[in-house]
Amino acid sequence: MKLDDRFRWLIWLSLTEIGTMLVFNNYSALLPILQKEWSLTNSEAGWIFSSYQIGYILAVVLLTSLTDYVNTKYIYVVTSLWAGVIGILFSWWAEGFYSAMVLRTLMGIGFAGTYMPGLRMVSERFQPKERGRAVGIYVGAFTFGAALSLFLTGVLHSLSGWRWAFFITSLGPIAGGIIALFQLGNVVRPKAGEDIGRIPFMEVLRNRPALMMIGGYAAHMWELFGMRGWIVAFLTACLLSAQYDLGKAVSLSAAIAGAITLAGAFSNALGGALSDRFGRVNTIIVMMIGSGILSLFIGWTRGFPIALIVLLSLIYGFLVIGDSSVLSTGVTELAHPGGLGRTMALQSFLGWGSASLSPIAFGYVLDFTNSADALGRFGYVPNWGWAFMVLGIGGLTGLVIIWRLKKEITS
Repeated sequence: MKLDDRFRWLIWLSLTEIGTMLVFNNYSALLPILQKEWSLTNSEAGWIFSSYQIGYILAVVLLTSLTDYVNTKYIYVVTSLWAGVIGILFSWWAEGFYSAMVLRTLMGIGFAGTYMPGLRMVSERFQPKERGRAVGIYVGAFTFGAALSLFLTGVLHSLSGWRWAFFITSLGPIAGGIIALFQLGNVVRPKAGEDIGRIPFMEVLRNRPALMMIGGYAAHMWELFGMRGWIVAFLTACLLSAQYDLGKAVSLSAAIAGAITLAGAFSNALGGALSDRFGRVNTIIVMMIGSGILSLFIGWTRGFPIALIVLLSLIYGFLVIGDSSVLSTGVTELAHPGGLGRTMALQSFLGWGSASLSPIAFGYVLDFTNSADALGRFGYVPNWGWAFMVLGIGGLTGLVIIWRLKKEITS
C-alpha cells in the first residue's frame, strides 16, 4: 500500500475513533448535575465513572487477544455499534447509582473492541520509522473525540437536558461503526515470509523491557483518568467559589474541560513526532515530570483567579496526555511480534485497571478530606489538593519505572 493510501486509511480510522469517543466523557461532563440529581456521594460518583473502565477490563483481554485470530475490523465494527446502543439505553433508563453503574459497564465493553484493536491495526500498517507519528495521530483522534464528548454534552445539556445530551452523543459510535465497515478495508497482516510464529504467554511475561513500558503506561493511566474523571467537578467548584450559578458553572466547566482535553490531542500528535526524533523514553520522561508536578499542585488552586486556573489546567491537559501515544508505540515496539496481541491485551488490562481505580480513589480521598455535609453547605466540594496529589504520586511512580527502563536499554 502506498504511503498516501495508508494515511488516507488512517484518516478514516481516526474519524471512526472520534465517533466512538462521543460517549466517553458524557457522564463526567455532567457529573455535578447527576451527582446532585441522584444524591451521590463522591465515592459513588467515582464508581460510576470507573464502571466504564471496568467494563473495558472485563472484555479487553479477550477482544484484543482475538485480534491474533479474527479480522480486527469486524471486532471494531460490532463493538462500536454495541457501545452506541447501550448509550441510548442509558439515556432512557439510567435513574440512579445502580442503573448507571450497570449501563456504563456495558458501554465500556464496547470501547474494549475499538481502541486497542484500532491501535493494533495502526501498528501493523506503519513501519517503525513512521509509526510514532501514525500512532500519535490515532491517539490524538481518541483525545479529540474525548474533548468533543465533553464540549458537545455540555452544549446539548444546556439546550435540551441531560437525557437528550446522552442520546445524541450515543449516535457517535453507531456512525463510527458504519464508517469502519465501509472504509477500513482489509486488515494488513505480515507477509508469509515475515510472519513469526506465536510465542507462549510466559514468553510475553518474560519480556522485561515491554513489561516496564507497560508499568509506565499503567502509572500514566492512573494520573490521566483520575484527572479526566474529576476535572469538570473541580472546575465547577472553582467557578462556584467565584459566585457563578450552578448551571452556568457546569456548562462552562465542560467547555473548559473540552479545551483541556483538546490540548492533549495536539500534544499526542506532537509527542509521537518528537519521540520519532528524540527517542520514546526521553519524550516520556519529559512529559511525566511536567504532568506529575502539576498534579501535585493544581488541586490547591481553588480560589485562585479563574484565568490562572484555566491556564494551568490547559498546560496540565497538554502534558498529562502527551506521552500516551509514545507509551503505546513503545509497547508495540518492545513486544515480540508473535505475542503482539497478548502483549497489548496485558497493556490494556493493567493500564485500564489502573484507570478504573484512580477515579474511585480520588472520590474516596475527597470524601475523607471534606466534611460529609460540604456539598449541601457550600454547593461544591471545597478541598481538592490531597486528591490530586494521589494522582501525582502515581504519575511520578511511572517516571521512576521509565527512568529504570532507560538505564536498562542503554546499558
